[in-house]
Amino acid sequence: MTMSETTTIQRGSRKVQIGEVISTKMAKTIVVRVERRFPHPRFKKIIRRYVKFYAHDEAGEARDGDHVRIVETRPLSKTKRWRLETVLRRNADQTEEAAA
Repeated sequence: MTMSETTTIQRGSRKVQIGEVISTKMAKTIVVRVERRFPHPRFKKIIRRYVKFYAHDEAGEARDGDHVRIVETRPLSKTKRWRLETVLRRNADQTEEAAA
């Protein structure tokens, strides 16, 4: 393999989730709640289920209520397997407090 061939090799795609930050009380860690919607197998009503992911937030830029995108990464601790990629939408309550 030449140098140009090694640069074109790409790692496997990483899982991406979008959810709402529900806790920022830990140092460099946020808790993100991701909603999953699916029809009930028998009654076909849409059901909401939630799962919590612990994500690494190095800069501490996410706040409670923000909508964020997290990306799968190597294990960073016992429970933390995700990292914050970007903040998609800020919580409206925080922007009003910052302006005041």
